[in-house]
Amino acid sequence: MPDPYVRSEQTIKAPPKSFRTRLRFLGPGFILSASIVGSGELIATTRLGAEAGWVTLWVILVSCLVKVAVQLEFGRHTIFYGETTMKALSRMPGPRIGRAHWSIWTWMLLMVVKLLQVGGIVGGTALVLHLVLPQVPLWVWCYGTALVVSLIIYRGHYKPIENISVIMIGLFTLLTLASVVAVQFTDFRFSAIDLASGFLFELPPELVLIVIGAFGITGVGGDEIMGYNYWLIEKGYAAWTGPKQDTRAWTERANGWVRVMTLDALLSMVVYTLMTAAFYILGVAILHQQGLLPEGMELVTTLSQMYTQSLGSWAGTMFLVGAFVVLFSTLFGALALWTRLFSDAFSQVGWLDYLNPVQRHRAIALVAWIFPILWATLFLLVKLPTLMVIIGGVAGTGILVIVVAAVIHFRCRRTPPELRPSKSYDVWLWVSILVVAGVAVYSTIQVLQ
Repeated sequence: MPDPYVRSEQTIKAPPKSFRTRLRFLGPGFILSASIVGSGELIATTRLGAEAGWVTLWVILVSCLVKVAVQLEFGRHTIFYGETTMKALSRMPGPRIGRAHWSIWTWMLLMVVKLLQVGGIVGGTALVLHLVLPQVPLWVWCYGTALVVSLIIYRGHYKPIENISVIMIGLFTLLTLASVVAVQFTDFRFSAIDLASGFLFELPPELVLIVIGAFGITGVGGDEIMGYNYWLIEKGYAAWTGPKQDTRAWTERANGWVRVMTLDALLSMVVYTLMTAAFYILGVAILHQQGLLPEGMELVTTLSQMYTQSLGSWAGTMFLVGAFVVLFSTLFGALALWTRLFSDAFSQVGWLDYLNPVQRHRAIALVAWIFPILWATLFLLVKLPTLMVIIGGVAGTGILVIVVAAVIHFRCRRTPPELRPSKSYDVWLWVSILVVAGVAVYSTIQVLQ
């Protein structure tokens, strides 16, 4: 199998032209959707809905919709230049510490905090399994989950990751949407007026921290935008575009694969936006009305009431299956993502050569075994999965700032003149940038106060 990180005349492939043919080349967005839904949607979004009610529904939908433009700009840069995320960051202007750019070191510091977030996901998965078999100690489920996800990911192959992601997306989408429909046949039914009250653009001051955390996690996050680069490369988009040339043929080919990438990103956005809205609605309709907040070691038990009280007591087992799929999909997607990001970051520091296939696979395998053990250990030390996920979301907002800085550089300094996007795209991109920057500034002010 050819190395997808290498672009040559031999790797060139003409982009599909029809909508139906383009569908056959989708995939990176599926992995993104699988990694997004478990942490932000099931835990942080549901918690926000349970605590705030309908008033902040607009926050999570804006979070999902507005950040896609930033993701698309990252994807465009990947197709044009074939650079990995960390290589692209290293080309930005600004100070360096050693061999690496300041943005890479800052990202690594923020990812230390993000360890808590994925630790919360490991803990949530272990809590689900512990409810099924309480005779097995929780710590066994934690480390068992960590080892299983390591076994799946450590080989570093793209196609199995994409296939498993598609299966998981299908399972949790059907389960969650069925639950939302079923709520309408219970005492927890909601009306169009309830939904409309969520779009008054109000933000209660006491909910600022959890809203910032939800903004950082829901929809595509900073680390997922950075990771999308690797899935585009490993799917083949960059290699199929071929080495950059000042020719009409290359420009048309690049534009063709950008159109495929755009479809991939937008369809994945539809999936995770639907899931975000569904989990939020369940949190408001069932948990908020009863004053229940999913937190601590009771996280899974509280969340299960969204299903048992909408579908009946028989749905408890179905919830456990669904919760496991949702949480494990995020764990699975996060590890696949982290193995690439950290291996590439270590390459920019000078510890290895990420573009060397042998060194890359060794690094991915090593990282795939180390991080899950760290995640499980952190959960067993803290044992507050909801708080861990929200803190990770706040760090995610910081990572988004790095992503925005990179995107401004890509758009203003590195976009080839012949590949400039439309004015409507630019408006969307700059609105996205301003929203992310605004949330970051607002959160900083709140923390300092």
